[in-house]
Amino acid sequence: MMLPEIIYKLFGEGKELNALQMADRAFVMFFITLILIRVAGMRAFGQKSAFDMIIVIMLGAILSRAVTGDSAFLPTLAAGAVLAIVHRLLALLSIFNETIGAIIKGSKTILFKNNKVIKRNMISCSISYKDLQEEVRLILNETTMDNVEEIFMERSGKISIVKKINEIH
Repeated sequence: MMLPEIIYKLFGEGKELNALQMADRAFVMFFITLILIRVAGMRAFGQKSAFDMIIVIMLGAILSRAVTGDSAFLPTLAAGAVLAIVHRLLALLSIFNETIGAIIKGSKTILFKNNKVIKRNMISCSISYKDLQEEVRLILNETTMDNVEEIFMERSGKISIVKKINEIH
């Protein structure tokens, strides 16, 4: 048996794949995906910003097509590689250019300052006052906003709280 025949027998072609061929494709695609994740960078899987979630969703959607035979293997791999490289390049550009960083990753939004909620920002972030109170309880372990200086919705979608500095007079 020649190499092309062995490859065809192991990996099949098109949508008519048997269980062993799909398993072989999944095995190979696992390692290819691991390489592409390394290319994209670990931040994509740690940060969970919209920018980072795009690579997770799209890599999964695109690379799964090669496993199931819905798309040709090499063009699917090329599309996945382009996504990983573009993600990495945009992440690097955003390090050196704040404008690009704000466009790609967003910016923090202030929700609470000077003992007042900033209602329009809370509405744009879909955050209620009860959500803020919950975060104060979870993060500061307090039941009131008395010790809160500021609250932000960060670029990642997480809420951060800056505690008031107690001044001694």
